[in-house]
Amino acid sequence: MHEDFERCVRAVQGKDARFDGWFYTAVLTTKIYCRPSCPVVPPKPQNMSFYPSAAAAQQAGFRACKRCRPDASPGSPRWNERADLVARAMRLIADGVVDTDGVSGFAARLGYSVRQVERQVFAELGAGPLALARAQRAQTARILIETTTLPMTELAAAAGFGSIRAFNDTVREVFALSPTELRQRAKGKPSAAAGAILLRLPYRKPLCPDNLFGHLVATGVPGVEEWRDGAYRRTLRLPHGHGVVALRPGDPAAGYIACRLSLTDLRDLPTATSRCRRLLDLDADPVAVDDQLAGDPLLAPLVAAAPGRRVPRTVDGAEFAVRAVLGQQVSTAAARTHAARLVVAHGEPIDDPEGGLTHLFPSPEALASLDPETLAMPRTRRRTLLGLVEALTGGLDLGAGSDWGATRAVLTALPGFGPWTVESIAMRALGDPDAFLPTDLGIKYAAEQLGLGGQAAVVARSEAWRPWRAYATQHLWATGDHAINRMPAA
Repeated sequence: MHEDFERCVRAVQGKDARFDGWFYTAVLTTKIYCRPSCPVVPPKPQNMSFYPSAAAAQQAGFRACKRCRPDASPGSPRWNERADLVARAMRLIADGVVDTDGVSGFAARLGYSVRQVERQVFAELGAGPLALARAQRAQTARILIETTTLPMTELAAAAGFGSIRAFNDTVREVFALSPTELRQRAKGKPSAAAGAILLRLPYRKPLCPDNLFGHLVATGVPGVEEWRDGAYRRTLRLPHGHGVVALRPGDPAAGYIACRLSLTDLRDLPTATSRCRRLLDLDADPVAVDDQLAGDPLLAPLVAAAPGRRVPRTVDGAEFAVRAVLGQQVSTAAARTHAARLVVAHGEPIDDPEGGLTHLFPSPEALASLDPETLAMPRTRRRTLLGLVEALTGGLDLGAGSDWGATRAVLTALPGFGPWTVESIAMRALGDPDAFLPTDLGIKYAAEQLGLGGQAAVVARSEAWRPWRAYATQHLWATGDHAINRMPAA
């Protein structure tokens, strides 16, 4: 979009927040870059230049605006709508893979050479993987500076910088302030208890929190997830340790989700933040989704009643796949019971002094040693679960950078994996916005209530909903009196 000059100018002059994260406005006279919705008086068009990423603007010598904080914009929805190499790369960069695995490991995860990945990412983003990761480190540094009292030397290491000099230089270059000045400007902001980090996770309005939090809480696994004091809380398995997150919906008009993170290793902050955003589908463009779905006269009233529905996703693809198998042909309550037993038997215990969380969900490696005779489920489903665990320990990737088509093919070949299980994983774990479950009982019920016809008719009609059939599914599920589509009382 950044190449459409006239469209970008209109968005900036209209202060259109919908385009925050789609592109960045660089002001040639001040050498500052902003988000499109920046509250200051828009510059003259001849003084504007547009970039596809914050990293590209930084590389061109522009520094972040102190008013609109463009580095904290919602992520571009493009990366969660597409399954090509660049989109997969951007999801992995957001997940912190460049910092944990290096560029060579990052490229290997994508199945391409370093040169191919760098060329394609630079062609679309105006910056390579290292520059994009550096911009993310700068944003991490700013969060830690403003929300913790860590000494700057510890903070620099936690943000992923190899030296205090690189940390200082990057912060000054990106924000035009020293780390000490940033901390002084943040005085008076609310702070969390020791060891916790308070964040605001921005999103594009509107947002309907009911299906998001209602679904997560209703399907939550005891010990791993809970609803406490008006917030959804859960444990996180992260590259350098574990964490606990509390996500509070708050006022939908505010434009952000309140996030409180407690991490055993602060180097995991970017990964934890990215996974929480992914869990709540916060980088979606709800206006684009709703406009298309509302074109169907049977869906239009559902969209009008609950604009901004998101797709509840997951923080761990392998975890969700295991839970999807446990949920085959049983009730939500039974699936939770099966998962809770696995957690107690094979999960990693943690301490949670602020609530009732007790374990991390078992890793595939931990489940590889389970005795199938201990599973209170039919023998065929035991084989399905063991087959999945074997695939996961053998290299099946259900993470942010996975190839949707190739992964579907692998899952379909596993014993006991039918369309419902495969599409559930595609929707919730892989993040495919077009995943669809026409065989689901909730969809069948909605089709009957709305007069959509039988399964074949629903599939045919759903062609007009592409590429947003996962969002149409959320609206269809909400037609029944299902608790998973209602947010718990505070």
